[in-house]
Amino acid sequence: MKKGTLYLIPSLLGESPTEAVFPSANREIISKVKYFIIEEIRTARRFLKKVCPEIDIDSLTFTLYNEHSSSIDISSFLDPLLKGEDAGIISEAGTPCVADPGSLVVRLAHESGIRVVPLVGPSSILLALMASGFNGQQFMFHGYLPIDKPARARRLREIEQEILKKDQTQIFIETPYRNLQLLQAITEACQESTLLCLATSLTTPEESIITLTIKEWKKKKPDINKKPTVFLLYR
Repeated sequence: MKKGTLYLIPSLLGESPTEAVFPSANREIISKVKYFIIEEIRTARRFLKKVCPEIDIDSLTFTLYNEHSSSIDISSFLDPLLKGEDAGIISEAGTPCVADPGSLVVRLAHESGIRVVPLVGPSSILLALMASGFNGQQFMFHGYLPIDKPARARRLREIEQEILKKDQTQIFIETPYRNLQLLQAITEACQESTLLCLATSLTTPEESIITLTIKEWKKKKPDINKKPTVFLLYR
């Protein structure tokens, strides 16, 4: 029996016009998929209805995949694909499997000989890197830094040294309500000459992308509280 295709479907980063960031080809694929692997049902249903208004939501099957999913649960996600049905992984915001769950499902799909197709869409990490003015040839994404203050300060100093050793842009993110605490930690731990780019609310009407030295950031109070932000460091 022919196996289905696993589509990796980028979602929107915020309340932005879908036609500005979401290719029409994605809509055509979504309209034919009946099985979706998602993090949260409510936001997934809202996203699908926004990008594909004609879709019959009640005819779809949703399977939750988040940090609470066990390896046994995950292996069963492939059952529809093994029976010939196409499926889609939808991220909560942005690109699936990049700073986002899903990679283990994709790995299992490869092991089972299932075709994996990544679709074009917004990636906050790459958009931020593009607009930062930093090195786009060498970069490192760290995900989330430690919450513990001393551990976070040590990690920031280590990251800053990596810039000097490897001429490498350093990228990380934080839960939006902790953005200001992270910014404070950066300005305290890093040298004043180090460059920091804050890329906030990307692709939305509130988008802001600003690159300044740490010394300059100490004099500013950016509006990043509770707003999705990508942090980038460089020298």
